[in-house]
Amino acid sequence: MAALPVYPWRLAPDGLATVRQLRARGLRPGGQDVVAQIERPRRRRGPLVAYLYEIDKAKPVRPMTPARWAALAKANTARRTCPECERDAGYVIPASLGMCVPCAYPDDEQRAA
Repeated sequence: MAALPVYPWRLAPDGLATVRQLRARGLRPGGQDVVAQIERPRRRRGPLVAYLYEIDKAKPVRPMTPARWAALAKANTARRTCPECERDAGYVIPASLGMCVPCAYPDDEQRAA
C-alpha cells in the first residue's frame, strides 16, 4: 500500500476537496478512495488530519425522500423528549444529564417559585 501525499494546511492542490467542501458544493465522495491528506499542526497534540478527494470523481448528493424526512423528524423529536417526564423539552436533552433540566434539578424550580 502506497503512502498518501501529505500537504500542509491550506496548501492542497486545486481539484481536491475535503468531505465538508464537497458537501458545500452539493457533492459526496461517492465511494472513491482517499487521494491525499492535509495536516494542520497543533501545539500540544498531534496534527489535525483531513482527507482529500478528487472533485471530478465526486457524485451529487442523494436527494432527501419523504421517508428520510420523516425519519429525521422522528429522531429529532426523540432527542428533545425527556425520558423522565416524557415532555418535549424544546431543546436537545443534554447527554450529561440524560433528562431535561427541570427533572435533573427539581429543587431549583421550587426555590424560584
